Amino acid sequence: MTEKITFSRITKSFAGSFSATKLLSDVDIALHGGKVILLTGENGTGKTTLLRILAGLLKPDFGTVNFGATDEHWKHARKRLLKNVMYLHQRPYMFEGSVSRNMALAVPGSMSRKQTRERVNQALEWGMLTRHALANAKTLSGGQQQRVALARAWLRQSPIMLLDEPIANMDTQSSARTIKLLHQLKHANTAILICSHNYQIFDSLVDRHVELANYQLTEAQSIKADNRVPR
Repeated sequence: MTEKITFSRITKSFAGSFSATKLLSDVDIALHGGKVILLTGENGTGKTTLLRILAGLLKPDFGTVNFGATDEHWKHARKRLLKNVMYLHQRPYMFEGSVSRNMALAVPGSMSRKQTRERVNQALEWGMLTRHALANAKTLSGGQQQRVALARAWLRQSPIMLLDEPIANMDTQSSARTIKLLHQLKHANTAILICSHNYQIFDSLVDRHVELANYQLTEAQSIKADNRVPR
């Protein structure tokens, strides 16, 4: 996977009863390995729509993707996006069964049973979830489920992660644990894009802060200029 992936001219409208509703117009954004971008904006401006397009889950009206060589139409790049980009919703999906089983489902099928068990144990420790290994994943708190989702992404070694309100409704302790895991992913050279209204809590993590308004991205001012990631 390239150190940088660039999305250009992302445009999206939704058809309404009488006319189309524009959400995104010629949006450009580049994601860099080991860098974190914070995305903010008012409700209804299209933040989640943008994340789903970047993840390959939602088709834009137009847009190109560059993995480091040449621009490709989003349609042609979609398979590669689905393989390399992990999108985590604020309420991540938990499979039936234990936390360990949820972890095991993220391990490559080519691994032996012993290797899978070892990798799951490593992920449980990484996600600070060892004591919850046998618990039903669906009964965990929101913060614990978010850590399960992050640990699954860690197991998959996804080079790009998109997080939609990752600390929504978390208490202070859960938020701190989640941010600690995100720091570790950043240091492991993961490219991270975080969508959140609570941007102050991410100041120690974020390199660049952008805001979505009037269908386009603009630079925000909450992050020091000397820490910003290049475009």
